[in-house]
Formats: sequence, structure tokens, C-alpha cells
Amino acid sequence: MTSLKKMIILMVALFVFGMSIWAADIHRAARQGNLEEVKSLLEKNPVKFTILYDNYLFKEGTKTDWGFSCLIEGTEKTILFDTGTRPEILLYNIDQLKVDLNQVEQIVISHNHGDHTGGLFTVLDKNHDVQVYLPVSFPSNFVRRVESKKAKVVSVDEPVEICQNVFLTGEMGDRIKEQSLIINASKGLIIVTGCSHQGIVNILKRAKEMFDRPIYLVFGGFHLGGTPDAELAEIIRSFKEIGVLKCGATHCTGEKAIGLFKEAYGKNYTPMGTGRVLEIK
Repeated sequence: MTSLKKMIILMVALFVFGMSIWAADIHRAARQGNLEEVKSLLEKNPVKFTILYDNYLFKEGTKTDWGFSCLIEGTEKTILFDTGTRPEILLYNIDQLKVDLNQVEQIVISHNHGDHTGGLFTVLDKNHDVQVYLPVSFPSNFVRRVESKKAKVVSVDEPVEICQNVFLTGEMGDRIKEQSLIINASKGLIIVTGCSHQGIVNILKRAKEMFDRPIYLVFGGFHLGGTPDAELAEIIRSFKEIGVLKCGATHCTGEKAIGLFKEAYGKNYTPMGTGRVLEIK
């Protein structure tokens, strides 16, 4: 083995070892209630987003289907946001992407539609030692079923911090109630949406009300299929006016709308799809 290969192997080993120590340090500091240390550790390392379920393909070897799910790592707690439609596809992608469900500590469900709740109970069969954050309007029979899996249900009405620098918008909307997730990161706000039934611009405005900070990235479903061109143009203009630096439209956004966001954002457009991994410091 050449000296260069030995050096590369050593560097990779040191990186993996360092990351494992960092993750362990975060959990230790969190258990001890040392939030300042947690904050310091988080600011030095990336938040990692992995798209587990989506209509679109990003990484070969994963499967697509109508629905959405995203794993969030590098925050104080590991979070699963939504669970897609078909449990078997979710588990297949989890296996392909080498995700360990036992590391998940919190599950956030955006709203009560099957393309976001479909894999939840299968996930709970594998790991019930979690907190499940549901909009307060979820049916009582759904809540009881989650509790029957021995998971802890947290009903969300108003904006709330669920772990260090990670917040939920609170339940929004009229006919379809929904919540989104916000990370208050050093670069600005990162917003993850399920379907945005309450209006994607309304979500951005809620985030700005909660934090008077720039929006670095918003991604997920924007629910704009069939929206007239003039209205799409107005929504994109609102994104720019609000100051959204980057966006990644996917799932229920609609092909036309996705194309327009790509055109408007250029290099700052973030493609989504199954297997997509984003790391943001």
C-alpha cells in the first residue's frame, strides 16, 4: 500500500472517529442540561438532511412514490419529519441509505394525510422510544393508536421549540391543519414543509414572525399543482421579497411550479428527491 493511500485511510478514519465523538458529546451535554455546550457543538458541525421518501429520484437504487419523509441529523436530537405513504418503500430506502431508525428520538408529522403518515406505525414498531409531535387537531383514534405503540404523543397548537434551535410553526390553516419545522441555524432559518396546505408564503411569514432572521433554505412540498401562472409568479416574487436565499420544491409542488422555481433561483435552487443528502453548517 502506498503512503498516499495510507494517509487517505487514516484521514477517513480520523473523520469518522471525530464525528462519533462529536455526536456522543452532544447527547452527553443534552442529558446534563448543558444547553450552552450543546449550542457550541451544533454551531461547529453540519445539520444533515436525508430525503427518505419523495415523488422524485435523486440517488439511483432508491425508490420513488407519492409522499414525503426527511431525516434530520446533527441537531440536538435526531428527527424524522413525516413518514411517506407505503411502509415497504420507506423501509427499502432506509435500508439503501443505511439509516438506523434506532437513532431517531423525535418524529414530527406535518398533517393527517396518508402520504405523510403511512410509514409511522411501522417505524414505531421498530423504535417506540420517541416523542411524536402531531398537530392538535389530529383525530383521537390516531393519537390512541400512536400511544398504543408506547410512543409519547405531543399535541402541537402554538409555535414550540422541540429541541435546541429546532421549532415547529404550530398548527396552521383552516380546512387542512398543518405544521412545518424550522431550524434556527447560524446561516439563517431552514424550513422543512410537508405539503404547505396553509400556503407556502404563509409559512414563510410565520417563520419571520417567530424569528427576525434571514431564511437560508426552505424545502419540501409547496402544494402548487394546477396553480395559475400569474399566481405562481406572485408566490416566487414573495419568496424574493421575504428574502429566501435557497429553495428546494418537491413532492406536491407540481412540475410547472418546480420548473419556475428552478428558473428563478438558478444556482440557489436545491434539487430534491429520494436519497438526496444536504449538509448545512
